[in-house]
Amino acid sequence: MNPEQAYEYAKIHGPSKKTRFEASRDPFWACNYALVVDGKSKRTTRRSSLLGPFTALRYARDVDECPKRDTRKAALKDPEAAYWYAVEVDKCPRRDTRKGACKDPEFAYLYLRDVDKLFHKDTYNATLGTEYEELYEKFLNDKVKERIV
Repeated sequence: MNPEQAYEYAKIHGPSKKTRFEASRDPFWACNYALVVDGKSKRTTRRSSLLGPFTALRYARDVDECPKRDTRKAALKDPEAAYWYAVEVDKCPRRDTRKGACKDPEFAYLYLRDVDKLFHKDTYNATLGTEYEELYEKFLNDKVKERIV
C-alpha cells in the first residue's frame, strides 16, 4: 500500500496504526491523514509533516490550529513558508519568521506589506538592490501619505 492508498482506505474504513504508518511515509499524505482521518495531531503524522516546510505550515494551520515550536522551525526552512506561517498561523510579526522570510527579497517585501506594515531594517536590507526595493519604498511612502490625509 502506498501513502495515498493508505489515506484513501482510512478515509473509508477509519484510522488504524497500519494505515497511519503507511500514509506517514509521505509528508503530504501524513498531513491529510491527520486532518481528515484522525481529525487531530498524532505523533506519527506530526513527525512526517515536519519533513517539509509547507506541510509543517499546513499542519500548524489546519491540524494544530495554532503555532507550535516544531512546526515553526520546519516552516522557517523556506522563505515563502516562513512568510505564510507569520500570516496564517502566528498572525503577527515575530523575529524568527521575519528572519526566515528575509532570505528572499520578494518575501521580505511581502512580510513588510502584510505582517509588519511598518519599516523594519531586516526587511528593508533584504530588498536593497532588488526589484522589491522600489516597491518597499513606495509602500512606506503611501503609508505616510495615508496618515497625512
